[in-house]
Amino acid sequence: MSNVCVIGLGYVGYPLAVLAKKKGHAVSGIDIDKGVVRAIERGDDPLTGKRSGVSFPIAMDGTASIPAADVVLICVPTPVNKHKLPDLGPVKNATAMVAAHLKPKSRSLVVVESTINPGVMEDVVKPLFDGQGLVIGKDYYLAHCPERINPGDPRWDVSNIPRVLGAFTKRGLGKAHTFYTGLVDAPITRMSNIRTAEACKVVENAFRDINIAYVNELAKSFEKLDIDVVEVIDGAKTKPFAFMPHYPSCGVGGHCIPVDPYYLIEKAKTEGFDHQFLKLAREINESMPKHTIDLLADALEEQKKSINGTTVGVLGLSYKPNVGDDRESPSYVITDELKKKGADVVTYDPYFDTDCKDLKEFQERCDVVVLCTNHKAYEQLDLNEVMVLVDGKNMFYGKQIPASCTYRGIGRH
Repeated sequence: MSNVCVIGLGYVGYPLAVLAKKKGHAVSGIDIDKGVVRAIERGDDPLTGKRSGVSFPIAMDGTASIPAADVVLICVPTPVNKHKLPDLGPVKNATAMVAAHLKPKSRSLVVVESTINPGVMEDVVKPLFDGQGLVIGKDYYLAHCPERINPGDPRWDVSNIPRVLGAFTKRGLGKAHTFYTGLVDAPITRMSNIRTAEACKVVENAFRDINIAYVNELAKSFEKLDIDVVEVIDGAKTKPFAFMPHYPSCGVGGHCIPVDPYYLIEKAKTEGFDHQFLKLAREINESMPKHTIDLLADALEEQKKSINGTTVGVLGLSYKPNVGDDRESPSYVITDELKKKGADVVTYDPYFDTDCKDLKEFQERCDVVVLCTNHKAYEQLDLNEVMVLVDGKNMFYGKQIPASCTYRGIGRH
């Protein structure tokens, strides 16, 4: 077994560290968030705050754990800034720390799990080790295994999702493959080079972004044509081949789908290529919060009301159901825009500290509702007490809507 140091104990790094410990590795962690450090020291899950019973040595710097590590896993976030440009700052900082503390001739394996665009390992990561005089194959091995995780998924988790792997040398690839095959109970595919491995993750998420944009645009079109887009998709998916159903909604959230396409867009731009398709998909998906608010304005008009001066309840801050994960959530865009239009916004999400403590209080405070997350708890929403419902996830699709409730779904009325 190996000494494994995990840098970044978030949605990727923490489950990976727990898995490595369960597999018998000696695990240590590094995170710059004091709250995360204290939670893990207590044996709590830093993602949920619940007792996990799993603890391991953790610090805010790498002076102790990196020199002793056989394997270093870099699992820091790769966001975009307010201009939608890639921010590689966390990767650079984590890599610089590893390079500064890694023992020469240790031949430790360093793996970047963070999602990055093609070329980052060669142009950004490796030069930081070069700057410390460290040589691949002599002092260390460098690989990339892009993270794959789906928070809240009862079937697929970090222990059983297949992975792809790339490295700078055959020996490094073999060493990384041996480590991951002992860690993950799923196939580990060796790619021909590290740039190909980098491309896999951004392609996976751009694929989803494009398909979601397609059905979101269909939803807008079919609202004009008086066609129920959900019924059309359900009909189309009866074809047993060459169709993959995606469904429209009030927007795309999470740390991958609304972020990763920008990494490929910007990298290709440096080589003189314009990803028009990816940019259009982003434009369509980023328009959905506004479209949702337009549906609300239309529904309120039927009630002789306007958004300005109306108390509007927003159900859900998470970007996906039944988890407390609000990264890049369209709920915040919708909430901010409603406030700009003069609405008095009331929020409720059982996974966050919101304006209301439960659904009962939420319904007492508002009868105009925009549903942004399809948490199971919202099935108890009493539609008889709702005057206007804009169903941003089509959660109540197929349910009986009372005549007293003006309903708007995404792509269906």
